Amino acid sequence: MSQPSIQPPLHASEAPGRPGLKPTWTSSDKDAVTGALGGGRVRAAVGYGVVNEVYWPSSGEPQVRDLTFIVKTAGGWVDIKRDCTYSLTPHEDGPLISIEHRLASDPAFSLKLEILPSIENDSLLINYDLVGGTLYALLAPHLADSGEDNSAWIQGGVMYAQRGDSALAFLASGEFGKMSAGFVGVSDGWQDFNQHGEMTWQYGKAEHGTVALMAELKDAQGTLALAFAHHAPGAAIHARSGLQRPFALQREEFLASWKTWTSRLRLPDGSDEETGRARLSAQVIRVHEGSDFAGAIVASLSVPFGQAHDSLGGYHLVWPRDMVEAATGLLAVGQVNDAVRSLNYLLAAQSPDGHWPQNIFPNGEPFWSGDQLDETAFVLLLMAKLREVEQDDNFTARALEWAATRAVGYLLRHGPVSQEDRWEENSGISAYTVAIMIAGLVAATSWLTPAQTELALAVADDWNARLEGWCYVTGQDAALAGKYGVDGYYIRIAPQAAEQPGQQDVTIANTADLKVKAGGLVSLDFGYLVRVGLRQATDPRIQNSLKVVDGELRKETPSGPLYYRYQHDAYGNTADGGPFLGLNDGIGRLWPLLAGERGHLALLAGGSADEYLDAMLRSSGDGGLFPEQVWDTEPEKTFEPGKPAGSAMPLVWAHAEYLKLLWARQNGRSYETLEAVKDRYLSGSPAPKVTFWTTNAPVFRLAANLDLSVQDTQPFTLHFGFGDAGQWTSIQDKDAEEGEFGLWQVRFTARELAGRGRLNFVRRYDSGWESQNWRVELPST
Repeated sequence: MSQPSIQPPLHASEAPGRPGLKPTWTSSDKDAVTGALGGGRVRAAVGYGVVNEVYWPSSGEPQVRDLTFIVKTAGGWVDIKRDCTYSLTPHEDGPLISIEHRLASDPAFSLKLEILPSIENDSLLINYDLVGGTLYALLAPHLADSGEDNSAWIQGGVMYAQRGDSALAFLASGEFGKMSAGFVGVSDGWQDFNQHGEMTWQYGKAEHGTVALMAELKDAQGTLALAFAHHAPGAAIHARSGLQRPFALQREEFLASWKTWTSRLRLPDGSDEETGRARLSAQVIRVHEGSDFAGAIVASLSVPFGQAHDSLGGYHLVWPRDMVEAATGLLAVGQVNDAVRSLNYLLAAQSPDGHWPQNIFPNGEPFWSGDQLDETAFVLLLMAKLREVEQDDNFTARALEWAATRAVGYLLRHGPVSQEDRWEENSGISAYTVAIMIAGLVAATSWLTPAQTELALAVADDWNARLEGWCYVTGQDAALAGKYGVDGYYIRIAPQAAEQPGQQDVTIANTADLKVKAGGLVSLDFGYLVRVGLRQATDPRIQNSLKVVDGELRKETPSGPLYYRYQHDAYGNTADGGPFLGLNDGIGRLWPLLAGERGHLALLAGGSADEYLDAMLRSSGDGGLFPEQVWDTEPEKTFEPGKPAGSAMPLVWAHAEYLKLLWARQNGRSYETLEAVKDRYLSGSPAPKVTFWTTNAPVFRLAANLDLSVQDTQPFTLHFGFGDAGQWTSIQDKDAEEGEFGLWQVRFTARELAGRGRLNFVRRYDSGWESQNWRVELPST
């Protein structure tokens, strides 16, 4: 490292224009993501050939909007992000990001970048090599998850920024020339070049606003260090430490640690392209697990449509569902230790009442407040999967028993109606959520007492038997049956348990609260009935539903067949390609993830998944990342049909789906299927002995030979009688008895009820009578 020369004096005043433009994040259309395996806690994404979004100390805490470059050339100036074309060079061993930028108007021009986080401290290292001008680095801090109220300054040849307890330091291996701190949109370095064609401003500080730092790099080749700590001097220590060791040596160490991890992968058979993408997918998932909270995998190192807003959340959050999908994907390719770490994190993040929050920051702080029952049940599936591969001894018996008992209790007290479905938009009964819950109840019995097991299995059997009544429509309920020549199909969601589920109104919240009949709304969500082992893929009901879904939601694109989430979806770009801002002007786009789900169903029914695997591969970004959504109409100035549409990329869930589909193709079965679930429902399919009446899942007609349990989460007295609703006979009162998991019940045997016509009842609580009478039609014999 060369000796620094005396810096020219900086302008003493603060930059004008406080607070600058309203901050936003940057595009979620990423090229690559990277992170170190070791002590370094920095994670970074690259989009449009430059660093955009850097995370520290966890993968849920973005600190930088972007770090880009301007080049002063003999003919003017070049904005690397806007004016150049670039290419990425993949590295098989690990996520080292190599980029070369070219300029069409000057074949001799070249800017090469290599980007990697340090394996031993909290710095991001960028090695650069420029041919054809003078390089300027332009850095936009968004510290502590926001672009607001950041302060930037220059001191002793180091560039700093701070907000709250997050600070960064920016340093070069050679000398910085001119340096300046400014307010974005007014006095930042890009505005300087735009107005003057060169760097003329040298402001010493810009405080309490949306800020940017610019530095002239005197050396054409060198290394930059962008480092973080809880105070500025500590960040400078990390930056200097990152530059005092040769970049080539740190590059070698970075790749060596990743090569060790990658060598443990057991990738399914496939073409070179398929296998290469599987390797990349596993690495992408691993990058999304931060180092500050071991095991926590965020959904994406991105903020969907971030160029238009400054959301505190984005996708850099842990969704338990997405995380279990990701951990299961890694488990399917042999990364047992990673799956163990993830379960360990989830066990620690369980809420006291037994459920897992809708999403949380890696530090455990909840973000959104919704409740999705599949997310709680998914953790039980991961516990059971690790038990199947004989890895449950990584945990104490008490930890697993405690987690399972609380989770099962929560599912029994709240199911089968979930406050939100897997798309986080509707309350109701979804075949997807119920399937995961049934499998979770069966999976959990390894850790329950005999009495708890008896109840959990009884409810699982009951829900399994009633599932079609809730979610499969026929006759007048099935508005699309005639169109596709089927007698029925699974609907996306039933807002509540009802005698005619298809006639209920479903509100499409992201489409100006549009109301449609449940019987006309479909999705691929029912596929998990097959994936978890409740139904055969060849079941006529599954095949009927696929005909409807293929007709309603499938679209042929240049990338292959892709699928929408459901009709009337409005989560996606506006018609002209603009960002989704929740203003009821978005249009739902195609999801490569769903091509993977459709491929599973094709494969498990005895067909081929190849066209769906190919569609996933073709719809990825230039760096091989799978996007959340792809463009679905004519080419637009920014988007091409069948290619990423600017929402989240990468979507970790999609990378996990790809790994599991490759595994399923090689093994002829779904990786998610647990032996205990398959044996119970595909081999034996036990008939339930009791059906459970609850307020959110009432029983309207009792099947023959079934006991009836009227159940609640608090003590009550059942006031009941038989016969006509207006002429009750044999009127009695029964006090509910307390059972397992804090549930209370009044139970009638099948013999007591047979031939009584109708059971009528109302409940009395300590607070008084409920406001509704209920009825159950009884079997004749």
